[in-house]
Amino acid sequence: MAKINIPTYDVLMNPLIQALKSLGGSGTVEEITNKVAEIAGLTDEQLEVLHDPAKGGMTEVEYRLAWSRTWLKRYGLLENSSRGVWALTVKGSKIDHSDEKEVLKTVRAQLKKEQEANKGDEESTGELTWRDELLETLLKMSASAFERLVQRMLRESGFTQVEVTGRSGDGGIDGKGLMRLGGLLSFHVIFQCKKWQGSVSAGQVRDFRGAMVGRADKGLLITTGTFTKDAVREATRDGAPAIDLVDGEQFLDKLKELGLGVKTRKVELEEVSIDREWFASI
Repeated sequence: MAKINIPTYDVLMNPLIQALKSLGGSGTVEEITNKVAEIAGLTDEQLEVLHDPAKGGMTEVEYRLAWSRTWLKRYGLLENSSRGVWALTVKGSKIDHSDEKEVLKTVRAQLKKEQEANKGDEESTGELTWRDELLETLLKMSASAFERLVQRMLRESGFTQVEVTGRSGDGGIDGKGLMRLGGLLSFHVIFQCKKWQGSVSAGQVRDFRGAMVGRADKGLLITTGTFTKDAVREATRDGAPAIDLVDGEQFLDKLKELGLGVKTRKVELEEVSIDREWFASI
């Protein structure tokens, strides 16, 4: 099988900047990834290559874009919030194109200086390492334990009456629950969770839909892996009951957000000031 070439993280820097500009200066990781794929003309085959096929999780494009964001942040062109939103800084909003070689040269000099000061480069890899460790931990869980984790996550997210069924011969359905919106509307949801190391296919989405039709208002398919582009299209196909998809990256972020097995400690001294130039740059 021929190797699929994927742009390196430095080559993706400018499409990333252009993506943020087209998104109004800020965006979530998912929005940025989709826009970069559009701008760079990435194919479905390129987008579906996994970074580590043995573990599943993020794709190679997502992995390289994570490094692109990290290096551009260190260079001063990007910033990110605790809510997972990335944005152009004042400096970044003033340019249309970055010099990738200059970014690499400057950031490498920063890292070398930090290493010499015995600080290491933990900050530059922070976006990636906790994800790798968490994903590895999830993949080692038993199927029943993983189902209980999903059950807890759904409860913490506002679901009630969440039950894990997990019966064989039940069409792959792992559980069900009730989602209430604003205390007025409620939806019966059937879910399937895949402790998966690869990509979930369109056929698997169709099989799940077949099992849920007539038994619930909504379907929720959760995986530690990814979904193929065809699977994403199948989930929202016209004329068929829509299925919500949660991939590995979204699942990891949700566990972190809810503090389920993931502890986040912030050490900071808060000093509030108003950046008038930032507001003027929007």
